[in-house]
Amino acid sequence: MPSIQDVARLASVSTATASRALSRPDMVATGTRERVEAAAQQLGYQPNVLARSLRQKETRTIGLIVADILNPFHAMLAKGVQDAADQHGYTVFLFNSDEEPAKELRAMDTLRGHLPTGLIVAPTSGTRAHLKTLPDLPVVELDRVSGHAGSTTVTVDNLGGAITATRHLIELGHRRIGMIVGQQDISTAIDRHAGYRAALHDAQLPYDPTLVLPGHHREDDGYRAARQLLGRPAGTRPTALFIGNNEMTVGAVLAARELGLDIPGDLSIVGFDDSRWAQTMSPPLTVISQPAYDLGRLACEHLINELGQPRPVTPARVQLPTELVVRHSTGPPAGDALSRAPRPHSVPPPHSR
Repeated sequence: MPSIQDVARLASVSTATASRALSRPDMVATGTRERVEAAAQQLGYQPNVLARSLRQKETRTIGLIVADILNPFHAMLAKGVQDAADQHGYTVFLFNSDEEPAKELRAMDTLRGHLPTGLIVAPTSGTRAHLKTLPDLPVVELDRVSGHAGSTTVTVDNLGGAITATRHLIELGHRRIGMIVGQQDISTAIDRHAGYRAALHDAQLPYDPTLVLPGHHREDDGYRAARQLLGRPAGTRPTALFIGNNEMTVGAVLAARELGLDIPGDLSIVGFDDSRWAQTMSPPLTVISQPAYDLGRLACEHLINELGQPRPVTPARVQLPTELVVRHSTGPPAGDALSRAPRPHSVPPPHSR
C-alpha cells in the first residue's frame, strides 16, 4: 500500500509538504498542491486520517453504505444505525451507492483510508466480490444478502411478506395479478418475486410472465412498467398489482392516475414497504410494512457486539417479520359481487424516536 513518502517522492517534495498538501491544502502553493494530489491519485494513496486512533487500537468508527438515501426506507435504516452507534459512542461514515456496484466499491476504497472498525452495507449486485477487498473487517449486511459467507445478515421475511400480499389480492377475488419486480440480482427482489409465484401456485393460478415487469427499484421505472401493464386492452390487463418497493409503487400510482383508472375500483395495489405518503395519499395504500428503524438498529447492535469478540465470529442470521397493513387501495375486481363495504384500516403508530 503506498505511503505518504511514496507520494512525496513522486511529486518531488518533502514528506511534510506532501502531508500538508493533502491535509491543509490552503497552506500549500497551488502548483505544489496539484502535483501532490496527482501523485496521490496515480499511486492510489489513501491518507490514514485516523492513524492516531489506529495506534491506540480503537477507532470507534463504522462505515455505512445504503442503496438509495432518497428512499424513505433507506433513510430510516440509516437513522436506526446512527442512533444505535451514538448510544455506544461510535461515529458513522455514511455513503450512498445509488444501486451502482462501482459507486459501492469506491465507497469501500474511501473507507479503508478512514480505518473503520466495521462495515454495515445494504448490498448491490457487486458486494460479494467487493467484500474480498476488506477480508479482515467485520461486516453486517443490512436488508439484503450478498452471499458473502463471513457477513452477519439482518433482514426481513421478504418471501413471507410477498406471499401474504399476493394472497390478500387472491382472497379479494383477483385472478390477473401483475407484479412490478426489482432487480433480479438483488436478494430482496428475488425473494419477493418467489413469494408472488408461490402464492399463485398455492391458489392453483397460472404464473403469467407477461404480467411481470422489472422496475429496478426506482420511481420512473415503476411508472414505465405500470404504463405497459395497464395499457393492455380491458380484459387482459391486470386487475391488481403487487409492487416490489415503495419507490416503484409511487410510479405505478402515477401511471394509474394518468390512465384514468380508479383505485381500487379499476385497479387494486399492494406495495412492499410503508411510508408517510402511503398513509396519507388518496386512497391510503395497502402495504407490506417492514420495521426499517429496527433493522438498522439491530444491524448496528450486532456489529458492535462482534467488535468485542475474538475473531473469527460465527455470522448471525437475523430475520424480522413483516406485516400486511390493509387500507383502501385494495378491493374486489370490477364487477365482482363481493361487498365493497369499508375494510379494516390498520396503521402502525408513527415512530416516536
